Amino acid sequence: MVKKNLKYNLIWTLLAVLVYFVLFGLYNAGIITIFTDAIIVNIGINIILAIGLNLIIGFSGQFSLGHAGFMAIGAYAVAIITRENPTWLGYFVGILAGIIVAGAIALLVGIPTLRLKGDYLAIATLGISEIIRILIVNVDSVTNGPAGIFGIPFFSNWQIVYLFVVFSLIVVTNFIHSASGRAVLSIREDEIAAEAMGINTTKYKVVAFVLGAVLASVGGSLFAGYQQSVFPNDYGFMKSIDILIIVVFGGMGSTTGAVISAVVLGVLNMYLQDFGSLRMIIYALAIIIIMIFKPSGLLGTKEISIKAIFAKFGKKEEEINASTDGK
Repeated sequence: MVKKNLKYNLIWTLLAVLVYFVLFGLYNAGIITIFTDAIIVNIGINIILAIGLNLIIGFSGQFSLGHAGFMAIGAYAVAIITRENPTWLGYFVGILAGIIVAGAIALLVGIPTLRLKGDYLAIATLGISEIIRILIVNVDSVTNGPAGIFGIPFFSNWQIVYLFVVFSLIVVTNFIHSASGRAVLSIREDEIAAEAMGINTTKYKVVAFVLGAVLASVGGSLFAGYQQSVFPNDYGFMKSIDILIIVVFGGMGSTTGAVISAVVLGVLNMYLQDFGSLRMIIYALAIIIIMIFKPSGLLGTKEISIKAIFAKFGKKEEEINASTDGK
């Protein structure tokens, strides 16, 4: 079993390396322009944000609208620290600081709020996000208030974003397949039954919430390092909705669905740039049409699994051998 898992992990690693070198070749050949570079980087950041929110909504079954607030923490942590120390060390210290602060706040607010369910939890997490944004606006001496912070050094190139995407996927995938991940999934399926089996439901919901908040902070840090500026209005309610759309579109409870959704919507958004003010209308209609015909999202709760693909081909091979032997 260990050898099989090692084989599957090695295949995924090789695929990640292959994608990296394909992108590297396209960049070096000059095929990817400044415009397409922005699309690729934003797709990568959206993947990190989506798999973090999917962990909260899709896997633990908790409806959160506070993702933008945690994203703002990561963005401002990088902006404030690199303003004083505009080096790679300052950048990574900023990312780490954002992770610690976002994780701590998620832990503090998660314990009382995650006892709520449904609409009540959504309103509570939205309130947390707005509190974070309002604090950023009013602490002028640190955050520069509504004017935001300019002149952040350019650190978030596509290589750095790609590295964090791969790392985030590894963390989330391993968490889901761990004992804690299975406990989180059992809560999503039936919280009462999970409690009856002795699972501390509040504990595991908080764990998923904290991990999702940490990934949101990482996404915010990368976004700030690419945009080279931060503004409080960039992390409002609509930003949380944008991330939620990606999760729902891909399928709540599917990590690969979130990845595919972020790529599809990113490419769709790129091709709709020529439509000007009609772009958002066409974008919204496209999402509505797809959700009508595929309400569970692109993949639902399914995953693209190398293990399942090997098992399928192995089963077909056994059937062919059995039919050949029968003849």
